[in-house]
Amino acid sequence: MADLAGVSPRTVSNVVNGYARVTDATREKVERAIAQLGYRPNVLARNLATGRSGQIVVVVPYLDTPYFAELLQGIIPAARKLGYNVLVDQTDGDREHEGELIGRGSRRFLFDGMIFSPLGLSQEDLAVRDPDLPLVVLGERVSDGTFDHVGIDDVAASTDAVTHLFSLGRRRIAAIGDQPYPTGEAAQLRTQGFRAAHAAHGRPVDESLIISTARFNRADGATAMAALLDHADPPDAVFCYSDLVASGAIHTLHQRGLRVPEDVAIIGYDDIEDGRYSSPTISTIQPDKKAIAQLAVERLIKRITSTEPVPGVELRAEHRLIARESTLGIS
Repeated sequence: MADLAGVSPRTVSNVVNGYARVTDATREKVERAIAQLGYRPNVLARNLATGRSGQIVVVVPYLDTPYFAELLQGIIPAARKLGYNVLVDQTDGDREHEGELIGRGSRRFLFDGMIFSPLGLSQEDLAVRDPDLPLVVLGERVSDGTFDHVGIDDVAASTDAVTHLFSLGRRRIAAIGDQPYPTGEAAQLRTQGFRAAHAAHGRPVDESLIISTARFNRADGATAMAALLDHADPPDAVFCYSDLVASGAIHTLHQRGLRVPEDVAIIGYDDIEDGRYSSPTISTIQPDKKAIAQLAVERLIKRITSTEPVPGVELRAEHRLIARESTLGIS
């Protein structure tokens, strides 16, 4: 093949394996020779030689959560573009399973690195993982200096959501989704934003209007909304910690014969596709999922391919508030 392309065997290897930069003209000559000879690289042999599998794994709590499905739609093409296949694992938030995945387990040879959204593991649990595992963490586990963390500013985003409700003249605002336990950091940061917006507007927080949920799903949103409506002094607006929670809350409001947003305004979080087509469409916080996916993949590949230790960094993607019918009404 090298003779046919008029280059050295090393140059052919570099083109096939993507190890070094070559000119476009040289790459085209090698690729023409590959096509002419019908060459297919022996991936198994290459992986054995390099000690890499050519695969990364994305570990999420739930695949039935649209946010993670939409995030994967950004991660998979970004990884493919860099020559990596993507494996996916669902943990259901099981602490033991998550611990096995980041420990020194028998599965480790299947992938070169991991993009991980933990739910069952605490910050302390992450500190005792396999130190040789290239790792990028999503969600709200702060980097300890040995892995990268990619996310948005949950406190600022939640403050924006509640500020939007105050700007519309709402005065009795509830929150659905708090999770006051060690692994509920994302929810706790959203509660911080909820409180910060109240403080900024000189409004006291009614603690009875902060409703905890086990998950950010429709069922918990519907149940929590029912509890709020049974309150002696119900809210006129609700900040829901996900669009699924908002969808469940709206379902309960409709069942009770209440109008959204005329009687109760609703704002969610995540900007999932379903929220753009629901009735009413759901106002929400939109994290830049494409940027989160791209940053996570790029940092992981950097960790996999670097011959030197890579210090952990905190990376923030942008967010913005999307106001729709659930707070503004139908125009």
